[in-house]
Amino acid sequence: MCLQSFETILVFDLAHCVNSFALLAVIPAAWFLYLTRRREQLEIQHLAVMTEQAPIDEPQHMMDISTLQMNRFNYRFGFGCLTVVLIVSWLSTRL
Repeated sequence: MCLQSFETILVFDLAHCVNSFALLAVIPAAWFLYLTRRREQLEIQHLAVMTEQAPIDEPQHMMDISTLQMNRFNYRFGFGCLTVVLIVSWLSTRL
C-alpha cells in the first residue's frame, strides 16, 4: 500500500508540472512589482522632504519623466507577466 502511494507521487502529470512552473514563475513577477512600488515610494518620500526644505516661493519638486516612464514600464511588465502566468495556470487545468 505504501509503495502504491509513493508510485502515484512519482507519476509524471503534465498538467501538474505546468501548473507548478506557473506558480513558481509568480514569485519573480511579484517580487519585481514589489521592488518597483518600493522604489516609487522612496522617491516620493525623497521629493516630499526636498519640497519641505525648499523656500516657499520655489515650485514643488516632481519626479522626472524618465523615472515615471521606467515605473510605468515596470508595472506593465510585471502585471503582464502575472497575466501570462495566470493564463498558463488556468490552461494547465484543462490538460
